[in-house]
Amino acid sequence: MLIHPLVTDTETLAALCERLAVADFVTVDTEFMRETTYYPDLCLVQVASSTEAAAIDPKAPGIDLAPLLKLLVEDEVLKVFHAGGQDLEIIYNLTGRTPSPLFDTQIAAMALGLGEQVGYTNLVAAYSGVQIDKGARFTDWARRPLNDRQLEYAIGDVTHLASLFPKMLDKLRRTGRGDWLDEEMARASDPATYANDPEKAWTRLRLPSRKAEVLGRLKALARWRELEAQDKDVPRGRIVKDETLGDLAGSPPRSQADLAKVRGLSAAWANNAIGDRLIRALQAAEPLLPEEMPAREPQRPGLSSEGALIADLLKLLLKIRSKETGVAPKLIVRGDDLDALAAGVREGLPVLTSWRREIFGADALALVEGRLGFAVQSGKLTMTRLPGDAVTLAEISDAAE
Repeated sequence: MLIHPLVTDTETLAALCERLAVADFVTVDTEFMRETTYYPDLCLVQVASSTEAAAIDPKAPGIDLAPLLKLLVEDEVLKVFHAGGQDLEIIYNLTGRTPSPLFDTQIAAMALGLGEQVGYTNLVAAYSGVQIDKGARFTDWARRPLNDRQLEYAIGDVTHLASLFPKMLDKLRRTGRGDWLDEEMARASDPATYANDPEKAWTRLRLPSRKAEVLGRLKALARWRELEAQDKDVPRGRIVKDETLGDLAGSPPRSQADLAKVRGLSAAWANNAIGDRLIRALQAAEPLLPEEMPAREPQRPGLSSEGALIADLLKLLLKIRSKETGVAPKLIVRGDDLDALAAGVREGLPVLTSWRREIFGADALALVEGRLGFAVQSGKLTMTRLPGDAVTLAEISDAAE
């Protein structure tokens, strides 16, 4: 593979992106700093195809990233990331869009027997047998010049990814599991995931109440904090902690002077400018309109003592099926669907549709409806269809430990 020197000018970048636009795929990674800022400080972008790789310096004087951003959000070439959430957020902040089409190898690993959140180092080791030196991971990527060790580490992330991606894709095709990932990939590439709209900032917080007036104050305070953090380019928590916002919404102070009594705020807030802006935002808050009120979670029957036992059996069945099929449990069934199934819910559960039903849902339904049971025969855990003969699914005594 051809490894280019650090790209620091627009002309070289444009030529590189023109070649990558007609490649079979492009692997992408970024290095950034975020410890003290609201927005990620983009320090390096690495890209690779099956034939060439390069690191691009967004801090180089005079460089225009337009060719790179066009490649990432407009050109039709497949963009490949590993655990790309933060990379996608950076691209969204720069363009208002997310890369498409997109493939995330961490998501794909869930369908290939490598767990729910396999790390990049372990993924490379599993598919390429290479042990990556992560010593440069926590260096200061904003400092210039970048040294050879940093560049070797950074470019290695995309070259290893370019090597393992075709192997993963081939296995997905051979096992017929590619379509299983569509829902997860769509969620990862949804621009709404990365939008930081101040008007919606309150929806990410723990709700202190379901009263319209309390939530109206929470919305106003969250909007105020988001704008303050964006303006100052500092993390939200550096302005006010989430817990303090909830306290202010639930028990609002009557005046700015009362801010000195609020846990999580210093006495200076009783007189300074930011305290004045907070109290004005709070006093201008209006109750949420009915159409703004958060939807209640669907009411599901509570679990009886017998239902709780059934839920435990379902978890055991899930563990068995996950091991047998090499699919991460999280990909098979999400959230509290197991409890819902144990409690008698039958409608609206993804686990009872499509491939999930085939590898788990059908037997899970049989289990909760009394048509399937566990048994131990000759020291082996078996599944028994009732009525009928016992059917041994696997020798999984270690899975039950």
